[in-house]
Amino acid sequence: MALGTGLYFLLTSHLFDIQAITVADNSYFTSEQVVSLSEVKIGDNLFEVNLSDAKKKLLEEPYIKNAKVKRRLPGTVEIVLEERTEYAAVAYGMECIIIDSEGLVLRIVEERPALPLLAGLTTLEMTPGEPLVVEENYSLTDTLKLIEATKNTDLYFKLIRIAPVTLKAYIYDTLYCEGTPENLINGIENVEQVVFDLYNRGIERGVIKVGSDNYYSFSPEVQ
Repeated sequence: MALGTGLYFLLTSHLFDIQAITVADNSYFTSEQVVSLSEVKIGDNLFEVNLSDAKKKLLEEPYIKNAKVKRRLPGTVEIVLEERTEYAAVAYGMECIIIDSEGLVLRIVEERPALPLLAGLTTLEMTPGEPLVVEENYSLTDTLKLIEATKNTDLYFKLIRIAPVTLKAYIYDTLYCEGTPENLINGIENVEQVVFDLYNRGIERGVIKVGSDNYYSFSPEVQ
């Protein structure tokens, strides 16, 4: 009788082992990397695995903004991610600090990535997984808003030089827009039209100065 009872629980244990771990909405990490980060393993007991601990381990990664870890009978653990996206790079000596749209530090790299590069900021703290701390915090916030404003246009600023009052937003190495963040953001659609007109005329050098009340001026002289 005792032997039969023991065999029953042994079979039950195998019945509720984790047979599969599914991963969804991941792009930065591979599914194998996500499973490894969660520390959930095939063969673990489905009802003994701590889903909260698995989620905490995933959220330790700066690129993971949120995660859902669920049990699915008969033997599956489902992981669904919300990842952070690389948004801009902040120049820091010979390195670049990669941040998301909220200014959170994702990683620090040596090579310049294919992202808008922000120059002119004084970096105070740059811990991955924590907000980037700079002296010019308001300027950083405004610059991220400017990048967001370009998402509804065909504009792409490869480099944004940040000064106390104005920004220089570079389209080419020798063609840039200059103005306050507010004026650039409010006039972004008109800036797009000006750049388009210059492109059609074969002009890739100069300064587009953006003022208030939709005031624009163009000079071929680059400072």
